[in-house]
Amino acid sequence: MVDLPEEAKKPRTSVELFAGGGGLAMAVHQAGFRPLLFNEFNNRACETLIASARKTLGVDGLQRSEEERPKPPQPGQPAPLFPGDVRDLRLSAFKGKVDVLAGGPPCQPFSAGGVAKGDEDKRNMFPAMFKAVREMRPKVVICENVRGLLRPSFAEYFQYIQNELRLPFEKRDDEVRWQDHNAHLTGILTRLSDEDRDPDHYKVVMVPVNAADYGVPQVRNRIVIVAFRADLGVDVEAFEKYVRTGRFSESALLRSMRDEDGPYWQRHWDVPDHVRDRVRARIPKVIKEDDCRPWRTLRDAIQGYGTDVELPALPSVDLNRLHEKFDFGRKIGVVDHIGWPGARIYKGHTPNELDRPAKTVKAGVHGVPGGESVMLLDERIRDASSREGWTYLHRYMTVRETARVMTFPDEWLGSGPRGEQMRQLGNAVPVVLGEFFARAVADALAAEGH
Repeated sequence: MVDLPEEAKKPRTSVELFAGGGGLAMAVHQAGFRPLLFNEFNNRACETLIASARKTLGVDGLQRSEEERPKPPQPGQPAPLFPGDVRDLRLSAFKGKVDVLAGGPPCQPFSAGGVAKGDEDKRNMFPAMFKAVREMRPKVVICENVRGLLRPSFAEYFQYIQNELRLPFEKRDDEVRWQDHNAHLTGILTRLSDEDRDPDHYKVVMVPVNAADYGVPQVRNRIVIVAFRADLGVDVEAFEKYVRTGRFSESALLRSMRDEDGPYWQRHWDVPDHVRDRVRARIPKVIKEDDCRPWRTLRDAIQGYGTDVELPALPSVDLNRLHEKFDFGRKIGVVDHIGWPGARIYKGHTPNELDRPAKTVKAGVHGVPGGESVMLLDERIRDASSREGWTYLHRYMTVRETARVMTFPDEWLGSGPRGEQMRQLGNAVPVVLGEFFARAVADALAAEGH
């Protein structure tokens, strides 16, 4: 543990832009940062933030404010929520008072599920992030976005995004093409030394991640960008090495399942033999050795296993009631654990399996009501047309099961109908993933006495 000087022991602070349903905001708060401001454009997501603030965001009330020139709240005061376009915000009152600026600019311009127009898309909000950096001059910036930014068609623009974050005060004029501005930035960067300590500059770390490698019960490939202000003297190479090292692995999960009485099956002792046999039959004979913990599975998430906070097992969904929207969670006071009828499996949209991490939770089903939000069950029925003679049943995941896959606490209250809640979850940063990076940032600052 690093001993900090007294003036550095006051709570660190954060500002959250593009807060959505609150995943990254919760993560940063749980890592020890006091929120000073939230921003979110979508009204339903704003309602979610307000409903969840006290329990999940650590904010004693959340003050909804239309003020375009907000001021940082005093300790103990509620953080303001600006429910509008981030481009209308004026954040100069926060200059020098923010340790972490966090946010996930809308990903649709770069997502494989969207139109993928990239920088031409009006939803590209990276320029708004750079404007906020110029106005607040935070110590650190944390951004999460889709892996689509790594696609060859976006490679040059993604490098430009990182260059802008390195030199945010080299503002681009409206009439200048981004390609020309990127050439200007590149010229400056090539002249900078590794010992650069200019407070107008940032040192950027870009990390491709699979959330499952960090303890999230979901295969979710994303990128995380972290930028440290250059004058802080943070060892960015050590930081990058630390955050690139996943703590969980598929190999460790397979090793825990390999034996009939392996640790995974001891934990889930009530799994039917036919399910256990099916899973074990697919395990390769040779499994890589490592020192990681096992990937968490969908079954782990539903049963409440593997998180620092003890969660109860979610009540079973009665298969005889799948035709109705029945509240299965009310017996134990868990909200949004409600069955949803009509689940189907389509070719190319295979369901989630209980004994694997879930597939990527998406913000929309892209025209196909199946796949990512459908799960294969332990129960099966006779089927002469099947090669095995059986067909396994399936159903839609509940909102609460999906929230657990995103590592949201059960106290999280999504606003709006089911589809809107699922959209908020699909757009969110898994809390466990965000907290890992936020804690690593806090440790990096502490190591330099900040």
